[in-house]
Order: sequence, then C-alpha cells, then structure tokens
Amino acid sequence: MPHDPRCEATTTPRSEAQVGWLDPAPFLRGTAWLDGNRPVRADPDDLERLPWDIAERAALPIGVRIEFTAAPGTRAVRLRYRAAVPESGDPLAGLRHCFALWSGTRLVGEACAAPAPEATVTLPLPPGGGVFTLHLPEGQAPVPLALQALGGALSPAPAQPRWLVHGDSITEGWWSTRPAHSWPATAGRLLGLDAVNLGYAGGARGELPLAEHLARLPGEVITLAFGTNCWSTVPATADWLYATVRAFVSLVRQGHPDTPLLIVSPVLRPAAEHTRNVLGATLTELRRAMERAGRDLAAEGDTRLLVLPGRPLLGPEHLADGLHPDDRGHARIAAAVAEVLGGVLEPPLRRPAS
Repeated sequence: MPHDPRCEATTTPRSEAQVGWLDPAPFLRGTAWLDGNRPVRADPDDLERLPWDIAERAALPIGVRIEFTAAPGTRAVRLRYRAAVPESGDPLAGLRHCFALWSGTRLVGEACAAPAPEATVTLPLPPGGGVFTLHLPEGQAPVPLALQALGGALSPAPAQPRWLVHGDSITEGWWSTRPAHSWPATAGRLLGLDAVNLGYAGGARGELPLAEHLARLPGEVITLAFGTNCWSTVPATADWLYATVRAFVSLVRQGHPDTPLLIVSPVLRPAAEHTRNVLGATLTELRRAMERAGRDLAAEGDTRLLVLPGRPLLGPEHLADGLHPDDRGHARIAAAVAEVLGGVLEPPLRRPAS
C-alpha cells in the first residue's frame, strides 16, 4: 500500500516534550489482560498451562483499539507507539503500520506510517467532534505509548458492555483485509459491544485452561466459535468434542453463571466436510456434536445458552483460501451473530453504534 500523504509519522526523539500527551490506558478497548503496558490475550500469570502456539498468538493485541471522544474543534489525534518492524521483503509491509479511524460503523480514514521501532502517527478528524475508534495494526504487536489531541481535547469514550469472543484463526480475523473487518470487530460495531478478541490461529481446540481464563474475565456477553482445528490440527472424535464442549461451557459458567453465551459451530470447510480425519471423524460430524452439546446443555436448564449453526453462514465463494473467509465472509458471520445476539440483549446491555 502506498504511503498515505495525510499521515504524519516520525521516529520519536528521546527528548520530546511530554506536555499534552495523555496516558493511553483509559482509552484502550478490546483488552483482556495487560502485561506491564502491553495488551495480551491470555492470563500472563497462567501461561505455563497453555500450548506454546496459543501463548505465542496471545502476545498479539488482536482486536485491541483506542476509543475516544473528541471535543468540537479537535483537528486530529496523534498516537505515539512502539511496534515491531516488518522483515525485509515482506509483501504486506505497507499494511504493517497502517492505522484506521472509524466513527460508529463508518470508516473515517487511514494512515500508514513508515515502519519504525518507535514512531508517531497523526490522523485528521472530521469537524464537529464525536466518538471515534482507532484500530491498530495488529501483526506487529504495537504498544500505545501516548495519545495527543491537536487543536482541541480528547477524553475516553464511554464504556460499552464487554463481549468475550473465543475462537480460532477465523475469529482472529485471518484473511480480512483490515483488523476492523474481522467478524468480531464488525459485529461489535453493529451491537455497540466492546469486542474482546480471544481468537488464536491454529488453536481453540477445546483447551480447558482457556475456559478458566474466560471464567475469570469480566464480560457481559460470551461467544465460543471453535471446532475446525479439532478436525486436523489436533484431531478429535465427535464423542470427544461433545464432551469437551460440555466441559468447556461448565468451566466458563463457574465465572459467568447467567451471562448470555452463544456457541457458533464451524463454518464451511470444503476439504473437511466429508473427509475423515485420522480418528475417523468428518467436520460435519464434529459440527453436529458441538451443536448437540450446546442444545443439550440448554435443554438441561442453561436458558442463557444459544447455538448458531456455522455451516449455512458461508458458501465457497466467501472463502479466500478454502478455509478462511474473505471480507464478505467475515461480514456475513458478523451479521448472523449480531442478529442472534441482538435478539437477546436488551437495554441497558445493548448500545447500538451510530
């Protein structure tokens, strides 16, 4: 992507004056845990029980963003941040330090900074002020250091109900062209929820320590969207997945006994639908086991548990690589999830975005 001329990005001198710079912590949204000043997506005091790949993915601030209210007359917002620099020859280097500014469900603008270990980026604001969301470039593990208003004032945006979204690479947002286009980010905007993205590429295989992490996190809504990696990455049988879903939900319920909880079964994966894994299970069978576990739990008295079958949500034309949805696919998942959750979330829990 070419450099955006609207973007002001420079390395940050050590002697830079601090006048006017704000602590970014009160502005952060989509955060699960902080490890120092670094947003992380697994409990930093409980990593030893997690597989190494999940612990590695949890270090990336997927879904973390900055939300602020700009007073009328504020011309721009400036962010000072630290982030990794893309490797030489990276074909997506132009997107690695790309920031997107949204107002409600509308993209206001983007700014792509020249990658540097520590830099500032400035995004112009439309006149009149309002509430804005600044999406960070996730893959380079950015750490916001300070925030500044140009020509006005910034304050933290009003808090929204927290939505804990657990899943795999599809939940993490793979093959969406921007972080703001992932299905959790999109559905969060539609519903006015603070989406906390707990998707782990290659993971979400029913790891029970993650259920305990979810139980300890504050949240007003929970979604579990996993299962496809139980076909191949760590193969499972239908009986195993049925029992694991029940155990996973049971652990989550220890911390959230009455919280609305939505189970989304795996979306279309053509190569796996009718192909048996090494233990003899097809993805179709695994999907049915997951849905049956959720429905059985609801029938046994968990009246706040819902099941959304994932198979009808996407067609082959919505898959970028035969597995992960493209932007259209992410939008379809978001719309279906928002429709289900929107039917059970009532004021003051639901606060639709403008």
